[in-house]
Amino acid sequence: FTVLIGANCSYYNRIVARKNLVDGATAYKERKFDRAEQLFRAAVAIDPEGQTLEGRTGQLFLARTLHSQFISNRKDKPKAEDAIEQYKKVLATDPNDQSSFKAVVSLLENVERKDEALQWITERANNQNIKPEYRAEAFTSLAARQYSCANDISDVDPVKKTVKKDGKDVYQFTKPEDPAVFEKLKQCTEEGLKLVEQALNLQPSEIAEMKNLDLKSMTPQQITEKQDLLRIFSSATSYKANLLYQKMRIAEMDGNEQAKNDFKAQGDAARDVFKGLNETEKNMETEKESRKKAEEEKSNKQQ
Repeated sequence: FTVLIGANCSYYNRIVARKNLVDGATAYKERKFDRAEQLFRAAVAIDPEGQTLEGRTGQLFLARTLHSQFISNRKDKPKAEDAIEQYKKVLATDPNDQSSFKAVVSLLENVERKDEALQWITERANNQNIKPEYRAEAFTSLAARQYSCANDISDVDPVKKTVKKDGKDVYQFTKPEDPAVFEKLKQCTEEGLKLVEQALNLQPSEIAEMKNLDLKSMTPQQITEKQDLLRIFSSATSYKANLLYQKMRIAEMDGNEQAKNDFKAQGDAARDVFKGLNETEKNMETEKESRKKAEEEKSNKQQ
């Protein structure tokens, strides 16, 4: 009898949680965030450990609602802090939830906890329990920060100047006056290249083969999944090219013409690979847009 009552209670609680989730989703769509928060909190309260689908969904929906409330009022830092904690609960259950991970990083940066955000990205990049493509995205994110560090030094006057050569305007790069700044430029570039290579080492063989995909035979969802994967390594390749161009600039600053030419050639090669991946991605998008347009035309004719 006790077991039966317990089972019925559990079943009833799940029904209540589902109703709260449905009503909360409706409130969320109507931008009634306060009401949505109440309903999602009620759903989470039934299963705070997230042991059921309803409990886990409630945690995610609550996190997104709190996030939306913060976006609506960026002075409301407690909402952001609460959203971070809720997203962390989601990630504790599903570490590969990439959207929740990105949300945590974004919120941490918004509440000026940038060191913690950097730590989160670094830990994800080195966590072998995370999907390789998500680790690669984390490595690329770290490389992007190093690229910004380098470019902020090499892309400004008086380090970068426009001069005339053979009657044409060309860029000329000279060492920063402060040796410490030049050293920082080199360190950021080297670290960025190391990180981006770690990202590209995780690239699956299917990336190179995507240009040969028969898109017509694939569903829109399949195309989107391939596209999402492709974007990660396309971005990594782009940063590799740009960091190699930073090496080219450094070689010019050092007066090493041979190294300058070598790094330019390597950068051009990486850029060509990026262009190929980008073209494949554009073809995927074109195919999806073509299908969407065809569906709209078909629907208009039926009306």
